[in-house]
Formats: sequence, C-alpha cells, structure tokens
Amino acid sequence: MRNTVHRHEPPVVGRPLEILADDGEVLVVDKPASIPVHPCGRFRHNTVIFILGNERGISELHTVHRLDRLTSGVLLFARTLETSQKLDQLVRDRQLEKEYVCRVHGEFPEGELICEEPILVVSFKIGLCRVDPKGKECRTVFQRLSFNGKTSVVRCLPLTGRTHQIRVHLQYLGFPILNDPIYGSSVWGPDMGKGGLVGKSNEELLQALVEEHRSKESLHLLDIPDDGIRIEQEAEKSKTSEKADGLEETSEPKKSEESHQTQEATSSETVNKASQSCTDLNTDITSLKPPIKSNGSQTEITDTTHKSPPGNRDHLCSECKLVRPDPTEKELIMYLHALRYKGPDFEYSTRLPDWAKEDWTETD
Repeated sequence: MRNTVHRHEPPVVGRPLEILADDGEVLVVDKPASIPVHPCGRFRHNTVIFILGNERGISELHTVHRLDRLTSGVLLFARTLETSQKLDQLVRDRQLEKEYVCRVHGEFPEGELICEEPILVVSFKIGLCRVDPKGKECRTVFQRLSFNGKTSVVRCLPLTGRTHQIRVHLQYLGFPILNDPIYGSSVWGPDMGKGGLVGKSNEELLQALVEEHRSKESLHLLDIPDDGIRIEQEAEKSKTSEKADGLEETSEPKKSEESHQTQEATSSETVNKASQSCTDLNTDITSLKPPIKSNGSQTEITDTTHKSPPGNRDHLCSECKLVRPDPTEKELIMYLHALRYKGPDFEYSTRLPDWAKEDWTETD
C-alpha cells in the first residue's frame, strides 16, 4: 500500500542571503526574516543552511548561535571545529557582545532601561517562555532610538543568552515587538502580559496560544506542524489516562528546581529528535519540488483529490487545485534585527533595516 501526498514549504521573503564575511574560519551572513537557520518542521529548502549549500556550495558549517525564524540580521557560522570551540568559549565567557534593534508598540521611555527578570521556558516545542521566579537569570539593556507617534525603535543589548530573552523582557515591560506571533498575542490578556500578569497557568497559556493560531490558520507562525501539535495533545491525554490507572507518573513537572532542570534537559533532547525526524521526512517529500520564495502555498499538506471550481489552480504547482493568496508582511516579518556582533578581535554588523528608520510608518 502507498499513500501519496505532497507538501509545500511555507513562503518566505525573496530577499537574497547576503554574505557579510568569509575568511575561511568564520562565515557571517545577513539572515532575512522568515527563513529558519537549519531544516526543521516544515522547512528544508528555505533554510539558511540549505540555501548556502544549494546556491553557494558551502557546507560543513558549525552553528555558533541561532536567530528566531522571523528575526533578521547577523548570523555567525564557524568553518572549522577549532573555530567553533573558540567562539563557543566566547559565548560562555560572555565576551561576545550582541546588539539588536527592534520596533515596539507604544512610546518606550527615554534613557537607559534595564530588565533583569528571570525567564522560564514553558514549551520547548513552540519556544514559549515567560517571566517566572523559577526561571533563569537574565539581563537586558534597552535604549529608545526614536518614536513616530505610535511605535518606538529600541536598541537592545542582551547580556545573557536566554530563549526569546529580548521578546519576553519587552513584553514584560509593556512594549511587545510588532508582529510578534507569540508575545504579541491576545492570549496574554488585555495588558499583553505587562508586569508578568497573565491570569493563566502555563498549560492554559500554551493551549490558548495554539488554539488562537489554529483558528486563524496560522499555526506555521509557531514553527510546529499541525500533526506535531495533535501528537502532543494525544500524548498528554495518554499520560492522564496512565495516571488514572495508577501507573508511575514521570511526565508531571516537580516543584523543586532540580526536577525543573531535569525536565528542561529532557525536553531539549526530545525536540532535537523531533527536529531530526521532521528533517528526514522532508528529505523524501520536499525534494520533489523546487524551493518556493514567493507566491507560495500556506497549506502544508494538500489532498490531490480535492475538488474545486474549474480554473482555480495554483499556478506554481500542477498538483494543487486551489489558489492561495500571497502572505502578508505580518506573516513574514517580525521587527527584530540582530544589528551587530562583536568579539575581542572582530566585529560584524549590517545596515539598519528600513523599518528601524525614524520616518518609517506602518502600512496595513
């Protein structure tokens, strides 16, 4: 028996991947928004690693750090293991200075503002985090660069490297980043999570976020496949049943800090395995189709037997029977950019994005 489906990678911006530096030891690129660093979830062709290999013939790169898929800017790769270990040590010793720029809702205060609220990872699968006393220590320095009457451009200096640190701290301060599909969501309440006041448990928050994006058919913004969420929910139901049957409970997080750290490590390992399996799956399926960089499909799995009115076909795919609208800028870009990375003997930077200029105005 054989069941045949075809997949489309979600569309990404069509801006070329610019190489900022390549000295044989370090490769530095200016990553466009909407493109993930490496194959995972629905993405394979439209990833930085795959584009560098396919278009530039560059392979065997070591990842020094990662940027969120919707984040743009400076991205470093080590060409050799020795260089990778050297850069990793700089990161551990906090000798790698990072400067970001973003555009946030509202009028950000003038002067320097420091946020040191601890951050806890709620879900490794989605990357959902929140300020929590049980979280890890964090420190971010903010400074307003401009205000156009509605939104502010803010300079961000993360002095630690926690997941979504800048995004979570700005939300906590009451100034979420424009187009942030997680921390700009309405599920955080009327004050958008300002001051850490949400009124939901971690489980309720996660469920509400998934359901909101499911209702808007925008689950791809969470970088998790539909079946991945379904499997996760079924797994939770299974665990609940096992608990009711009197089986040994191992999935519930314990109250102590020690058990939290154990759960965190286990979750990371699970995500790594899941990402690998997604990559392996996409190897067989997406390799049948060319990469899509514009006018692509927003529906990831298409039933080829679907019936629709004559003439309504995706002009990029002979298999699809539907015409889908192009994605909006809000689906492809989050206004957060890695502007500069600096070490003891190097510095890499990009141009300031157009949306970070003082006279920029948001369009619908």
